[in-house]
Amino acid sequence: MALIISRRIKRKEFNRGIITPNDFQTILEALQEGIYTIIKGENLPRGSRLIKIYATTVAGARRIVFLIDVASNDAFFLFYRSKKEKIGKNISIQNQEFRKTLHTYLGLLDADIEIDNVDVYQV
Repeated sequence: MALIISRRIKRKEFNRGIITPNDFQTILEALQEGIYTIIKGENLPRGSRLIKIYATTVAGARRIVFLIDVASNDAFFLFYRSKKEKIGKNISIQNQEFRKTLHTYLGLLDADIEIDNVDVYQV
């Protein structure tokens, strides 16, 4: 299994695009634990699904969202949000802000994969 992080999404989700070691560890541990909820999405790539994971950090509760390739089990990082902000409060397709940002991020992810503008970590 690989964790793939689009560099453009990373810049949007983290201050100046820098993932702190603590945040990166939280993301890895959450992904490895395998305790997640499948959520609905729109216009997802064929053979994929969206999952959300709840994580607790020193800075507070976080919501992490990945796009999972079902065949390879590779995880494409999408969101790392506080549960206190607009998207993190309600990670569902019914949340207009989440839906709009999800569509934007799927486009960024696709474009970054095309030009190999991603970081890949073996998990």
